[in-house]
Amino acid sequence: MPLHTAIIVSDAHISSRPGDSVSVTFQRFLVDVPKLGRHLILNGDLFEFWFEYRSVIPRGVFPVLASLWEVVRQGVRLTVTGGNHDRWGGRFWREQMGADYHRRTVELDLAGWRALVGHGDGDIEPEFVSRAVHRIIGHPLTAAAFRALHPDLGFWLVRKSSGLLSRRKDNASGTNKAAEAQARSARKLLERRADLDLVVLGHTHSASLEAVAPNRWYLNPGAWMNGCEYAVVAPKGPELRRFE
Repeated sequence: MPLHTAIIVSDAHISSRPGDSVSVTFQRFLVDVPKLGRHLILNGDLFEFWFEYRSVIPRGVFPVLASLWEVVRQGVRLTVTGGNHDRWGGRFWREQMGADYHRRTVELDLAGWRALVGHGDGDIEPEFVSRAVHRIIGHPLTAAAFRALHPDLGFWLVRKSSGLLSRRKDNASGTNKAAEAQARSARKLLERRADLDLVVLGHTHSASLEAVAPNRWYLNPGAWMNGCEYAVVAPKGPELRRFE
Protein backbone atom coordinates (compact mmCIF):
# COMPACT_ATOMS: atom_id res chain seq x y z
CA MET A 1 0.00 0.00 0.00
CA PRO A 2 1.50 3.41 -1.02
CA LEU A 3 1.48 4.98 2.42
CA HIS A 4 3.17 8.20 1.31
CA THR A 5 1.16 8.88 -1.85
CA ALA A 6 -1.40 11.70 -2.03
CA ILE A 7 -4.32 11.79 -4.49
CA ILE A 8 -5.62 15.12 -5.77
CA VAL A 9 -8.99 15.70 -7.45
CA SER A 10 -10.33 19.06 -8.67
CA ASP A 11 -13.46 20.25 -10.42
CA ALA A 12 -15.77 17.25 -10.32
CA HIS A 13 -18.82 19.56 -10.29
CA ILE A 14 -21.04 16.75 -9.02
CA SER A 15 -24.68 17.71 -9.27
CA SER A 16 -27.55 16.77 -6.98
CA ARG A 17 -29.38 14.92 -9.78
CA PRO A 18 -30.04 11.23 -8.98
CA GLY A 19 -27.85 8.93 -11.06
CA ASP A 20 -25.52 11.72 -12.20
CA SER A 21 -22.84 9.91 -14.23
CA VAL A 22 -19.97 12.00 -12.82
CA SER A 23 -21.13 11.16 -9.30
CA VAL A 24 -21.43 7.43 -10.03
CA THR A 25 -17.95 7.26 -11.55
CA PHE A 26 -16.46 9.26 -8.70
CA GLN A 27 -17.96 6.84 -6.18
CA ARG A 28 -16.33 3.95 -8.10
CA PHE A 29 -13.02 5.82 -7.92
CA LEU A 30 -13.37 6.31 -4.17
CA VAL A 31 -13.49 2.53 -3.71
CA ASP A 32 -9.95 2.43 -5.16
CA VAL A 33 -8.56 5.41 -3.25
CA PRO A 34 -7.31 3.47 -0.18
CA LYS A 35 -5.25 1.31 -2.58
CA LEU A 36 -3.75 4.39 -4.26
CA GLY A 37 -2.64 6.40 -1.23
CA ARG A 38 -3.37 7.57 2.28
CA HIS A 39 -4.21 11.23 1.69
CA LEU A 40 -7.06 12.43 -0.54
CA ILE A 41 -7.18 16.14 -1.41
CA LEU A 42 -10.38 17.52 -2.95
CA ASN A 43 -9.16 20.80 -4.37
CA GLY A 44 -12.32 22.79 -4.95
CA ASP A 45 -15.57 22.46 -6.90
CA LEU A 46 -16.24 18.90 -5.82
CA PHE A 47 -19.92 19.82 -6.08
CA GLU A 48 -21.72 22.00 -8.58
CA PHE A 49 -23.02 23.80 -5.52
CA TRP A 50 -22.47 23.35 -1.80
CA PHE A 51 -23.64 25.57 1.02
CA GLU A 52 -23.48 24.56 4.65
CA TYR A 53 -26.36 25.86 6.67
CA ARG A 54 -26.18 25.38 10.43
CA SER A 55 -28.41 22.31 10.31
CA VAL A 56 -28.96 21.57 6.60
CA ILE A 57 -26.82 20.16 3.81
CA PRO A 58 -27.85 19.42 0.18
CA ARG A 59 -29.41 15.96 0.26
CA GLY A 60 -28.78 15.17 -3.42
CA VAL A 61 -25.06 14.63 -2.86
CA PHE A 62 -25.48 12.27 0.09
CA PRO A 63 -24.25 9.18 -1.84
CA VAL A 64 -20.91 10.91 -2.50
CA LEU A 65 -20.61 12.01 1.12
CA ALA A 66 -21.31 8.46 2.27
CA SER A 67 -18.59 7.13 -0.04
CA LEU A 68 -16.15 9.74 1.23
CA TRP A 69 -16.95 8.81 4.81
CA GLU A 70 -16.12 5.19 4.02
CA VAL A 71 -12.74 6.30 2.64
CA VAL A 72 -12.03 8.22 5.85
CA ARG A 73 -13.20 5.25 7.92
CA GLN A 74 -10.53 3.15 6.20
CA GLY A 75 -7.82 5.48 7.49
CA VAL A 76 -7.36 7.84 4.55
CA ARG A 77 -6.71 11.44 5.50
CA LEU A 78 -9.16 13.84 3.79
CA THR A 79 -8.35 17.47 3.01
CA VAL A 80 -10.94 19.71 1.33
CA THR A 81 -10.39 23.18 -0.12
CA GLY A 82 -13.24 25.43 -1.20
CA GLY A 83 -13.78 26.38 -4.82
CA ASN A 84 -15.95 29.05 -6.39
CA HIS A 85 -18.86 26.57 -6.40
CA ASP A 86 -18.41 25.16 -2.90
CA ARG A 87 -16.49 27.59 -0.72
CA TRP A 88 -19.18 27.74 1.95
CA GLY A 89 -18.19 24.79 4.11
CA GLY A 90 -16.89 24.45 7.62
CA ARG A 91 -18.02 22.50 10.66
CA PHE A 92 -19.79 19.75 8.73
CA TRP A 93 -16.58 18.71 6.97
CA ARG A 94 -14.62 18.76 10.21
CA GLU A 95 -17.15 17.34 12.66
CA GLN A 96 -19.22 14.91 10.58
CA MET A 97 -16.71 13.92 7.89
CA GLY A 98 -13.43 14.03 9.81
CA ALA A 99 -11.85 16.21 7.11
CA ASP A 100 -9.54 19.20 7.24
CA TYR A 101 -11.44 22.03 5.52
CA HIS A 102 -9.85 25.22 4.14
CA ARG A 103 -11.82 27.93 2.38
CA ARG A 104 -8.99 28.95 0.05
CA THR A 105 -5.43 27.63 0.40
CA VAL A 106 -3.44 25.34 2.64
CA GLU A 107 0.22 24.31 2.84
CA LEU A 108 0.75 20.56 3.15
CA ASP A 109 3.50 17.98 3.19
CA LEU A 110 2.64 15.70 0.27
CA ALA A 111 4.86 12.63 0.07
CA GLY A 112 7.77 14.66 1.43
CA TRP A 113 7.22 17.65 -0.88
CA ARG A 114 6.17 21.01 0.54
CA ALA A 115 3.05 22.05 -1.38
CA LEU A 116 0.73 25.03 -1.49
CA VAL A 117 -2.74 23.82 -2.48
CA GLY A 118 -5.68 25.98 -3.51
CA HIS A 119 -8.47 26.03 -6.06
CA GLY A 120 -7.06 29.09 -7.83
CA ASP A 121 -10.22 31.02 -8.73
CA GLY A 122 -10.74 34.76 -8.58
CA ASP A 123 -7.37 36.40 -9.08
CA ILE A 124 -6.51 34.61 -12.34
CA GLU A 125 -9.78 35.35 -14.16
CA PRO A 126 -9.05 37.03 -17.51
CA GLU A 127 -12.23 39.15 -17.41
CA PHE A 128 -12.97 41.89 -14.88
CA VAL A 129 -16.62 40.83 -14.58
CA SER A 130 -15.59 37.27 -13.69
CA ARG A 131 -13.15 38.49 -11.05
CA ALA A 132 -15.81 40.75 -9.56
CA VAL A 133 -18.43 37.99 -9.48
CA HIS A 134 -16.07 35.61 -7.66
CA ARG A 135 -15.16 38.22 -5.05
CA ILE A 136 -18.77 39.18 -4.39
CA ILE A 137 -19.91 35.56 -4.11
CA GLY A 138 -17.03 34.70 -1.80
CA HIS A 139 -17.61 37.62 0.55
CA PRO A 140 -18.77 36.74 4.11
CA LEU A 141 -21.69 39.18 3.86
CA THR A 142 -22.97 37.38 0.77
CA ALA A 143 -22.83 34.07 2.63
CA ALA A 144 -24.65 35.58 5.60
CA ALA A 145 -27.43 36.92 3.35
CA PHE A 146 -27.78 33.56 1.60
CA ARG A 147 -27.95 31.72 4.93
CA ALA A 148 -30.98 33.84 5.87
CA LEU A 149 -32.93 32.35 2.95
CA HIS A 150 -34.92 29.13 3.22
CA PRO A 151 -32.72 26.36 1.70
CA ASP A 152 -35.30 25.48 -0.97
CA LEU A 153 -35.36 29.10 -2.14
CA GLY A 154 -31.58 29.43 -1.90
CA PHE A 155 -30.89 26.35 -4.00
CA TRP A 156 -33.51 27.43 -6.56
CA LEU A 157 -31.76 30.78 -6.93
CA VAL A 158 -28.43 29.03 -7.42
CA ARG A 159 -29.84 26.84 -10.19
CA LYS A 160 -31.16 29.93 -11.96
CA SER A 161 -27.88 31.86 -11.69
CA SER A 162 -25.28 29.10 -11.87
CA GLY A 163 -24.03 30.40 -15.23
CA LEU A 164 -22.33 33.29 -13.44
CA LEU A 165 -20.00 30.88 -11.68
CA SER A 166 -19.15 29.02 -14.89
CA ARG A 167 -19.08 31.96 -17.28
CA ARG A 168 -15.43 31.59 -18.20
CA LYS A 169 -15.60 27.88 -18.98
CA ASP A 170 -18.06 28.41 -21.83
CA ASN A 171 -15.36 30.35 -23.68
CA ALA A 172 -12.36 28.38 -24.99
CA SER A 173 -10.29 31.53 -25.45
CA GLY A 174 -11.04 32.61 -21.89
CA THR A 175 -10.14 29.15 -20.59
CA ASN A 176 -6.77 29.24 -22.35
CA LYS A 177 -6.01 32.71 -21.04
CA ALA A 178 -6.90 31.68 -17.51
CA ALA A 179 -4.72 28.56 -17.76
CA GLU A 180 -1.76 30.62 -19.01
CA ALA A 181 -2.28 33.22 -16.28
CA GLN A 182 -2.46 30.48 -13.68
CA ALA A 183 0.81 28.92 -14.83
CA ARG A 184 2.54 32.31 -14.70
CA SER A 185 1.19 32.91 -11.21
CA ALA A 186 2.46 29.51 -10.04
CA ARG A 187 5.93 30.15 -11.49
CA LYS A 188 6.16 33.51 -9.76
CA LEU A 189 5.05 32.00 -6.47
CA LEU A 190 7.73 29.31 -6.71
CA GLU A 191 10.30 32.02 -7.48
CA ARG A 192 9.28 33.96 -4.35
CA ARG A 193 8.93 30.94 -2.09
CA ALA A 194 12.11 28.90 -2.10
CA ASP A 195 10.60 26.73 0.65
CA LEU A 196 7.89 25.40 -1.70
CA ASP A 197 8.43 22.37 -3.92
CA LEU A 198 4.96 22.26 -5.45
CA VAL A 199 2.08 24.60 -6.26
CA VAL A 200 -1.23 22.81 -6.84
CA LEU A 201 -4.14 24.69 -8.42
CA GLY A 202 -7.40 23.74 -10.13
CA HIS A 203 -10.28 25.80 -11.54
CA THR A 204 -9.13 26.18 -15.17
CA HIS A 205 -10.11 22.60 -16.10
CA SER A 206 -6.73 22.38 -17.86
CA ALA A 207 -4.47 19.56 -16.68
CA SER A 208 -0.85 20.65 -16.41
CA LEU A 209 2.39 19.39 -14.89
CA GLU A 210 5.29 21.76 -15.37
CA ALA A 211 8.79 21.32 -13.93
CA VAL A 212 9.70 24.90 -13.07
CA ALA A 213 13.08 23.83 -11.68
CA PRO A 214 14.66 20.53 -10.59
CA ASN A 215 12.29 18.90 -8.08
CA ARG A 216 9.92 21.89 -8.18
CA TRP A 217 6.59 21.80 -10.04
CA TYR A 218 3.37 23.54 -10.92
CA LEU A 219 0.51 21.02 -10.97
CA ASN A 220 -3.10 21.27 -12.09
CA PRO A 221 -4.77 17.83 -11.91
CA GLY A 222 -7.35 18.83 -14.52
CA ALA A 223 -11.09 18.45 -14.11
CA TRP A 224 -12.58 15.19 -12.88
CA MET A 225 -15.73 16.03 -14.85
CA ASN A 226 -13.66 16.03 -18.08
CA GLY A 227 -12.70 12.38 -18.42
CA CYS A 228 -11.96 11.54 -14.76
CA GLU A 229 -8.66 13.41 -14.57
CA TYR A 230 -6.74 13.46 -11.31
CA ALA A 231 -3.16 13.53 -10.01
CA VAL A 232 -0.99 11.72 -7.51
CA VAL A 233 2.02 13.00 -5.60
CA ALA A 234 4.48 10.28 -4.60
CA PRO A 235 8.00 10.43 -3.14
CA LYS A 236 9.35 10.49 -6.71
CA GLY A 237 7.19 13.51 -7.58
CA PRO A 238 3.77 14.40 -9.07
CA GLU A 239 2.03 12.60 -11.91
CA LEU A 240 -1.12 13.21 -13.95
CA ARG A 241 -3.54 10.31 -14.26
CA ARG A 242 -6.96 9.39 -15.59
CA PHE A 243 -9.38 6.94 -13.95
CA GLU A 244 -10.46 4.25 -16.39
